[in-house]
Amino acid sequence: MAYVPILKGKAGEFSALEHVTPVVRSRIRPVMELVPDPDVRDVLETFCDRAMDAVPQGTVLTVDSGALPTARVLAGDAGGPMARLSESLGLRGVSMCPVVRHTDEGEVLTEAARATEAHQRGACLRVSVDVDSPHCLPNHAQIRGLLKVLRLEPEEVDLLIDAGPVDSEGARDRLADRAVAALKALDSWHWRHKCVAAGAFPVNLTGFTRGQATPVARRDAQLWRRVLNGYRGGSLDFGDFGVTHPRMPVKSRGTPDPNIRYTTPDDWQVFVYPRVRSGNDDFFVLSADLVDSPHWPATGARTSWGDAKLKECANRQRSRAGGGTEWRAWATSHHLAVVSSSLTTFGRP
Repeated sequence: MAYVPILKGKAGEFSALEHVTPVVRSRIRPVMELVPDPDVRDVLETFCDRAMDAVPQGTVLTVDSGALPTARVLAGDAGGPMARLSESLGLRGVSMCPVVRHTDEGEVLTEAARATEAHQRGACLRVSVDVDSPHCLPNHAQIRGLLKVLRLEPEEVDLLIDAGPVDSEGARDRLADRAVAALKALDSWHWRHKCVAAGAFPVNLTGFTRGQATPVARRDAQLWRRVLNGYRGGSLDFGDFGVTHPRMPVKSRGTPDPNIRYTTPDDWQVFVYPRVRSGNDDFFVLSADLVDSPHWPATGARTSWGDAKLKECANRQRSRAGGGTEWRAWATSHHLAVVSSSLTTFGRP
C-alpha cells in the first residue's frame, strides 16, 4: 500500500518533497500538477527547474499537465506541454510518468506515448468520478485504444480514481459509491497500481476564526476507508491533495494571515492568527501555541523537516517567520510524514 499525494507544482510543495526522509520517500508515489499561468513557457521551465532541485534521486515523478492549454508552447516548438515536459525533465535527469485521461485529444496521447518511450516509467490513467465531472467512465474499447496509442500494457499503467472535493458527509458517501463502482467497472484490466484519491481541505481560509485552532474533518481519508470496505479487488493505494483544495487555485491577492494547516489522525487543525505584529512575527506566536497544544505529536520536531522548522519558530531560533510559501511547505512536509507513517503502521491514512 502506497501513499499518492497529488500536489500542486509550486515552490512550497516542491520544497516539502525535497526534504522528505528516505523512509517517507520509499512510501510515496507523488503526482505533481502544473498550475496554469499566462506565461505557459515560464510555468513549464520553472516546474522543471524545481523538479531538478527537489525530486530525490531515483524518485519517479508522475506529472499532470492536464490543466494547461494543449496548444504548442511557442510557435515552432515541437509539441505541446507534454512534449516539452518530457524533454526538459529528461535533460535534467528527472524520470517522468505522464498522466493521461481517456478524454485527451489524440495529439496529447501521442505526446504521452513519446514521453513513456523516452522515460520508460509507464503512465498514469486518471479517471474522474467527481460529481461535477461531465464525462462517463471509459469503456473497454476506449481503454484498448488508449493503450494502443501509448504502446503500453495495463501492467505498465497506474489507475488513479479521482473523487475530487469532499465537502460534506453526504458527498463523502456518494463519491465513495462512485469510486467503488469505477474500480469494479475497470477491474478486468490488470493495472500496475490502483489508487483512490479525494480532497477535503476547504478552498481557502476565509471564515476561519483567528487566534485559535479550528478542526477540519479529513473526509478524504474517511472516503478512502469506505471504498476499501466496499471493494474486494486487491491492494488499493491512498491518494489525497495534501493540505490544499483539489481544484486549481485562483491567483491570491494580498498577503495571507499567518497560518498552518496541521494534520492529525482524524482532522486538520487549522491555525490562523490575526496580523498584529510587524512582518509575519505573529507566526512565532502561532508556532509556540501549536507546540504547546495537544496536537503537537510525541515525536515533536523529529516528525518531519516541517516540524523542525515549526519548532525553530516556536523557540524564536529564526530571524524571520517565513511566509505563505514556507508555511505551505512545512505543513505539507508534516502531512506527508504523518499520512505515510499511518498507512504503513495502521493500514489507514
